[in-house]
Amino acid sequence: MIKTFAQSWVEIGANLQINWVLVNACLQFASWGLFSVLLAEVLRDIYHALCHQVNWLAKWHNKHHMAYRRDLSVVSLKIYQESQLYHDILESSLLVVALTLTALIVPQRGLWLGVGYACTFLYGASLRYFQGKIDTDYNHLPGPLETIPSIWWVNRSYHWRHHFDDVNAYYSGVFPLVDKILGTGLSLKGKTVALTGASGALGQALTAELVKCNAKVVALTTNPERLGEQTGVKVVPWQLGDEANLRESLQKIDILIINHGVNVYTSRTPEAINSSYEVNTFSALRLMDIFLTTVTGPQAKATKEIWVNTSEAEVSPALSPLYELSKRSLGDIVTLKRLDENCIIRKLILGPFKSKLNPYGVMSAQQVARLVLFLAKRDFRNIIVTINPLTYLLFPLKETSTWLYYRVFSRTAKSE
Repeated sequence: MIKTFAQSWVEIGANLQINWVLVNACLQFASWGLFSVLLAEVLRDIYHALCHQVNWLAKWHNKHHMAYRRDLSVVSLKIYQESQLYHDILESSLLVVALTLTALIVPQRGLWLGVGYACTFLYGASLRYFQGKIDTDYNHLPGPLETIPSIWWVNRSYHWRHHFDDVNAYYSGVFPLVDKILGTGLSLKGKTVALTGASGALGQALTAELVKCNAKVVALTTNPERLGEQTGVKVVPWQLGDEANLRESLQKIDILIINHGVNVYTSRTPEAINSSYEVNTFSALRLMDIFLTTVTGPQAKATKEIWVNTSEAEVSPALSPLYELSKRSLGDIVTLKRLDENCIIRKLILGPFKSKLNPYGVMSAQQVARLVLFLAKRDFRNIIVTINPLTYLLFPLKETSTWLYYRVFSRTAKSE
């Protein structure tokens, strides 16, 4: 009986012959098809960026920007239809032509998927021009912005920033690939950025780099005497435990960077425990909660951000147990708060840099600050800057698993 059963499975296996030629053809078609869609997006977004850099293209593209009010309602149907003709139809037609020529030159059938993809943009633009179908223009639908800018695709909040935050940034139309390459996924120009720990090594380095990006910096510090007068920098003193007194100042802030901390090294006294958690965890959380109350108004979700320096101690030893414990607690609660999506919250996962807290750091604060802003402008939500290669592997695993666990086993205040 056993022998008969085994023989039957051998016979079935022999009859199941995989057509590897067909499998290879399907994989090749799918690969070229995916490439063509990505190529379509890259070409489309590059053309959009050129429209803001080349004067004769800008004359046509400006009609697109003239068509919308701040709430994305159209100024008039006539102006809106003109914008579709001079920008959307023109852009889509050029895209179809470019991809068709590519498909004709390169003998790969999968490339025609990109042509079909481009035709959908031309079809939608034609509907909007000839029939005034405003409801097909998904990223320009009027009304308040109810979600934060997406990291994976371009939603209304993401694209709104291109119109009313900085027209020379946020160029991407569907996938933010080109913005990540160009560093236009976040514009700091004209933003008001508040920074705690401003008198520390990293705080001063970040301040200098932010000023270079034409941001207006509000230096929140418990040691104002350490900061001299700087152009573009306003110094605001504060004391630990008095975070509520900063509420009025935070109302006018676009980005809050929580960067202060304390390191008690090997100490484990009750005073050291209280100090570590009070400074590294609870003070940071109070500031976050106060700032989140300022995220009001129809477009606040698009522009308000919090950056939290949780450090590499979230996943790696820092040779300071209380520093690790307090920073990990902060990191976990930040992950929890991210689920509510009240505004963009970025984590700064920083390795050892030379500072008062860590005189043995192997990186300079200036290097770290430059890399933080480099990645932030490419819209990285978890900004890892370290020389430890394991952190680049361990942190995404830890963050993803923690995020999933919290998402399954916690609820928002609205759902209770």
